Amino acid sequence: MMDYTKEEKERFMREALKEAHIALKLEEIPIGCVIVKDGEIIGRGHNAREELQRAVMHAEIMAIEEANSQTSSWRLLDATLFVTIEPCVMCSGAIGLARIPQVVFGATNQKFGAAGSLYDILTDERLNHRVAVESGILEEECAQMMQEFFRNRRKK
Repeated sequence: MMDYTKEEKERFMREALKEAHIALKLEEIPIGCVIVKDGEIIGRGHNAREELQRAVMHAEIMAIEEANSQTSSWRLLDATLFVTIEPCVMCSGAIGLARIPQVVFGATNQKFGAAGSLYDILTDERLNHRVAVESGILEEECAQMMQEFFRNRRKK
């Protein structure tokens, strides 16, 4: 597991927030993700289901795909995934399958979260891969973007 300073965690979460802003501009649910290895971002992603018309194009999936391509490996053993909102069931499964050892997320997702809110897939001892999870990095900024998105969507 990689040790990051508070400043490093916030810097990488700000990069994930940049990805969330891309999703927001595309009128997607504003979730962003980056994957970091050896202090460098090796994968980026944002929600793109509407843009690409593919149900699985969540931020984490897109970032994992890019990181796999960058490393020429499906195993992301020495990487950390930073995501603005707690991963869902699908993304938590993909994180485990990619063997990512560490996830840092901003805000919880009470309706779909699978990293402690609704389910706890990433640390479930019945599974063969467990992930160290940290939450609350730039939590307010991450949550606010989602709240504003859904508030505006309800107005429409």
